[in-house]
Amino acid sequence: MTAEVRMTLNYILDSSCAKFGDLPAVGMAMEKALTYHEFHDRIFALAARMNREGVKKGDHVAILAENSHNWGIAYFAVIRLGAVAVPILPDFPEMDVHHILNEMKVKVLFITQRQIEKIFELKKILAGPIITLDDYAGVEGVVEVRRFSEYMEGAVAYMQEQKQSVSFPDVAEGDLASILYTSGTSGYSKAVLLTHKNLTSNAFAASTLAEINPGDVFLSILPMSHTYEFTCGFILPLLKGCRIAYAGQTPTPAILQKLCQHEKPFAIFAVPLVFEKIYKKRVLPKIEKSWAISLLCKTGFGRRFVYKRIGAKLLEFFGGNLQLMGIGGAALNPEVENFLFEAKFPYLIGYGLTESAPLLSGGPLGDATITTGSAGKPIPGVEVKIVDPDPINGIGEIVVRGPNVMRGYFNDVEKTKETIKEDGWLLTGDIGFLDERGNLHIRGRSKNVIVMANGENVYPEGIEHKMNAYHWVVEALIVENNDKLEAWVYPDYEFIDEQTADQPRTRRHEYLAELMETMRSEINGQLPKTSRISKVCERREPFIKTATHKIKRYLYDEHAKVA
Repeated sequence: MTAEVRMTLNYILDSSCAKFGDLPAVGMAMEKALTYHEFHDRIFALAARMNREGVKKGDHVAILAENSHNWGIAYFAVIRLGAVAVPILPDFPEMDVHHILNEMKVKVLFITQRQIEKIFELKKILAGPIITLDDYAGVEGVVEVRRFSEYMEGAVAYMQEQKQSVSFPDVAEGDLASILYTSGTSGYSKAVLLTHKNLTSNAFAASTLAEINPGDVFLSILPMSHTYEFTCGFILPLLKGCRIAYAGQTPTPAILQKLCQHEKPFAIFAVPLVFEKIYKKRVLPKIEKSWAISLLCKTGFGRRFVYKRIGAKLLEFFGGNLQLMGIGGAALNPEVENFLFEAKFPYLIGYGLTESAPLLSGGPLGDATITTGSAGKPIPGVEVKIVDPDPINGIGEIVVRGPNVMRGYFNDVEKTKETIKEDGWLLTGDIGFLDERGNLHIRGRSKNVIVMANGENVYPEGIEHKMNAYHWVVEALIVENNDKLEAWVYPDYEFIDEQTADQPRTRRHEYLAELMETMRSEINGQLPKTSRISKVCERREPFIKTATHKIKRYLYDEHAKVA
C-alpha cells in the first residue's frame, strides 16, 4: 500500500477489520454490537447497492439523523464509493436543512423519523432514494421512504450474487470525504470541505494523546455530524480497535448514569455544559448544605480532600472505569476545571475548529506541565502561532497550519482566501496566547471582543465564566449597550422556586433581583473599572445555541444595539 492510500478513511476501516475483525465495533448502548467484520461487510454491501443505483465518485449523499451504528455504516458506504458525505446536524432547523439539501443536490438522503418533517416540502429536489436509518415507514402520500433494514437485505443479496466481482473506485487522501455545515456563533453558516487526509491525520494525531487499547469502550453522546465527535468519538476508536456504544439522543443525567453502569466506558467526549450541570447540581449542593464540608473547603488541603472524595463518587457515576473524559466544543468554566483538577478526575480539554477536522490542541493526558485554564499542547503535526501579540499580555490571533486544515469552503473562493493564507496558515478567528510551557490559552473569538469608547478591550467570555459559576445561573451573556456592559442572565427557576416556596410572587421577583444585584456587586469587585457591569437583566428563556452549546451571540448583540 502506498502512503497516499494509508491516509484515507477507507484504509483505516480495512486495516482495523484485518487486525480486530472479531472484536465488537459499533452498536447501540446496552445492545449487542456488530463486530469489525460485520460492520465492514455491511458497509461493502450498502456501497455496492448504491453504486448499482447510480451513486458515483464525487456525488453528494446527506445524512440527517441521530447517532447509531447505521449512521456509521451509511457514512463509510458513501466514502467507499469516493462520494462525499454531507452530515447534517440533527438540531438544524428546517430552513437550514432546506438550504443545505438545495445547495448539495444530494443523490441519496439517510434520515430518521425525528427529522422527517423537515423534508416534507422538498419532494421535487430529492430525486434519489430517502432511506430511514431507524426503519420509519414514512407518511403515505407525503414522502416515500425505504427502510434501512429492507434496503440492506437487498444490498446483502446483491453482494452475494456478485461474489468477488464488485469493485469500487480508487480513493486518494486528497479526495473529499465530507462537506460539513458549521453551526457557528456569527450567523454565517459555512460549508467546510474536509478531505480524507484532513480527517485521518487528525485521528492519528489524537490517538497519541492517551493510551487506548483494543476493546476499550467509548460511549458516544454528542452528534456524529459534528467533527469533534466524528474524529475523536468515531474514527479514533475504530482506528484503535475499540467498541463504540451509542446513547442515541442526548441522555438525561439519570439515563447517562444507567448507560454508564452497564457499559462502564473507558472514554466519553462531552461539551462543558455536561460538567457544569453536574458541578452545580451535584457538587456545590453537597458543599453548601453541610457546614462541616464548607468549613473544610476554606483551606487548600481540606478542599482537595473533599474534592477527591466527590471525584471518586463521580467516577462511580460514570461506571467506575472512566480513564478519559474529553471536554471541548466550547470553553469550560475555570471554577469547574479547578474542581476536576483537584478531584484528580481524568479529563482532557481540547481546542479545535470544524475547519481543522477539528483538533488543534489538547493534552496529552497525564502531562504535568499542562496548565489549568489552557487547552493543552498543540497536537502532533500541527503548528500554532500567535499573530500581532499584545506586548503586555501576549494575546493575539491564533493561526494554525497542518495536514488537518480544510481544503476550503464550498463555492466560496473569496472566504477561503480570507481564511487560509497562501503559505497554508489558517486564521482561526480566536484570540489567545502560548505560555512558557507551550500550552495554548484561548481568550475568545476576536469578533466577540468589545472595544469600549476609551479604547479598552473587554473579553466577555471571561466575565461570563464568573457569572456562570453562580449555582442559580443557568447561562449568561455580556453585551455592550451605549458604551456600557450589560449582563443577561437566564436563571435556574427551579432553584428560585425552592427558595421562595409558599411566598407571594412579588417576593419571588424581589429575591431574584437581590441575587442579581449581589452577583453584579461581587463580580465588579473582581474586575477593572473598564470591564464592570452596569446592570443585570433577567432573561426568561434559554439563549439560542450552536450544536456544542455556544450562545449565538450575533442574535443578541444586535438586539442590544437597538434596545
